[in-house]
Amino acid sequence: MARVYYKQWEDREGGGPFPNIQFDWKWLKLIIPALVVLWLLSGIYIVRPDEQGVVRQFGKAVRVTQPGPNYHLPQPIERVDKVKVKQVRRIEIGFRTVSPGPPARYKFMPEESLMLTGDEQIVDSQIIVQYQVKDPEKFLFNVRGLEAERGALMDAAEVALRQVVGQRPIDDVLIGEKLQIEIDIRELLQRIIDRYDSGLKVIEVKLQTVRPPKEVAAAFSDVVSAKEDKDRLIKEAEGYREDVLPKARGKAQSIIRASEAYKAERIKRAQGDTDRFLSVLKEYKKAKDVTRKRLYLETMEKILPGIRKFIIDSEAGGSLLQFLPLEEGGAK
Repeated sequence: MARVYYKQWEDREGGGPFPNIQFDWKWLKLIIPALVVLWLLSGIYIVRPDEQGVVRQFGKAVRVTQPGPNYHLPQPIERVDKVKVKQVRRIEIGFRTVSPGPPARYKFMPEESLMLTGDEQIVDSQIIVQYQVKDPEKFLFNVRGLEAERGALMDAAEVALRQVVGQRPIDDVLIGEKLQIEIDIRELLQRIIDRYDSGLKVIEVKLQTVRPPKEVAAAFSDVVSAKEDKDRLIKEAEGYREDVLPKARGKAQSIIRASEAYKAERIKRAQGDTDRFLSVLKEYKKAKDVTRKRLYLETMEKILPGIRKFIIDSEAGGSLLQFLPLEEGGAK
């Protein structure tokens, strides 16, 4: 610390009291090193788990640091900017959320949402874009005012929305291809911001409202209802077809299998009859009379089943007149 001594002395013009200051330099030898240590320790910083740090040296980005304790040279040599890389950010095109509520309140932006479709119809389209920072260095320094109210990101999202909607007829925009429109907007927006080298990644694009202008809303509602009825009837018809066709195919296969089995059975039976006839023919050639008589008797057995039959040998002198039904009830 400094010690101050006073003494009286007179100057050449009359004199007066003036302080005579003397410093104790040994205290400065302790203070200066302590200040230097504190200055060096000021470069210690913590990066949170959802952040990355971008270290700038005299304003130029030199490295990116990961979550955890880190160190940079104290200011003004180096400084660090922390960017939340896992935070899901969002922008709104066609409207702004005034209050999340409940109930939520919105402010509509027709200058952003009104646009022409591919068949030159006016449609009101509003979207939400969700994105994350994938490269914090590019995000901080490559595009000025990237997330501003009318910045590059909002302009790119509006361009992507208008281009995709402008390539489709209004029926597809209102009814048929909403999911595909969201996918196309996301892919186109990603390509645009990649050309800016902005360091952003588009996660999702969600269509909030797609509707015709108020002046023709009623007519379009009727059209939409008719198309929904058409789609419902088509789905019902397709469901009926999917129910009937498998049954018809199964029945056809059953008939085919039955006819094939009947065919095989008839062929086998015909082959058996043929083989039996050939065997009989072979025996017939060996003993024609005996075979002829045996066939005759077998045939009579088949023709007159359940009837008692008598055989009279005419060669032995017998005749029908000699046959007397002596049994009770007559011949059976």
